[in-house]
Amino acid sequence: MTAHVTAEIAGQPDCWRRAAELAAARASQLPRPGERVAVVGCGTSYFMARAYAALRESLGAGETDAFPASDPTPLGRGYDRLVALTRSGTTTEVAELLAHAQGRVPTLALTGVPDSPAGRRADVVIDLGFADERSVVQTRFATTALQLLRAGLGVDLGPSITDAELALYEPLPRAWEQRGQFTFLGTGWTVGLADDAALKLREAARAWTESYAAMEYRHGPICISDRSSLVWCFGAAPSGLVDEVQTTGALFVADALDPVAALVRAQRLAVALAARRGLNPDRPRHVARSVILSSAARG
Repeated sequence: MTAHVTAEIAGQPDCWRRAAELAAARASQLPRPGERVAVVGCGTSYFMARAYAALRESLGAGETDAFPASDPTPLGRGYDRLVALTRSGTTTEVAELLAHAQGRVPTLALTGVPDSPAGRRADVVIDLGFADERSVVQTRFATTALQLLRAGLGVDLGPSITDAELALYEPLPRAWEQRGQFTFLGTGWTVGLADDAALKLREAARAWTESYAAMEYRHGPICISDRSSLVWCFGAAPSGLVDEVQTTGALFVADALDPVAALVRAQRLAVALAARRGLNPDRPRHVARSVILSSAARG
């Protein structure tokens, strides 16, 4: 049986086209240049929040910080806007943070389910239901939310969409699937993408994965790399890093694709590894589509 996540991965270029159109139509509701913005999420959505925060600051659009939704810090720092990323809109930490933010800071929720606890508690909701998913593992919703926010920063998504179509078309090298340990690296805003790539392989395939800022990889984590490893860098690799990785015997991967399109390739690798190991990538063990906490767990 074909996994839902396979179709969801394949649908990303079309979702990104719609995200670009939506960003243009809802531009006035997205963070404005100069605003101090907090971005929150859980799991994959938190990694996308981190990527957006770093990208927005690097483009000079304004101070931007990312937090796990379980962290109440944004409510006490005087931000001009709080942006929440939540696929289901039911995740307890996100819904509760938005409830506490009411009357304290303007809020924007990007969600696949507008009529949800998070959607009802946000001041403004952008409906990404067209990118919602049946798989527990997040792929197209997360990247579509990030791409919408990138478009809101003035990034032309055209090249990214073209690169994603290439990432979907080209066969994955067989040597990648034969590795036993995977390390993902990023620089600047792509560190969040590296973290998510590692999470995808853990969730879907129970693979041994790690992720780091590329310059930090040299400060100890490189010791784990050997001939069984694949080291994958999102974006340009720092000078000298390729030689250092190759010295360990690991296979180094980097390409000229847009980093979000490169994440599509990592998603495909996660599904391929799951198939190789006889696992269902739609239903990773111990993981649910949405984490809804009891009162005791919240306490």
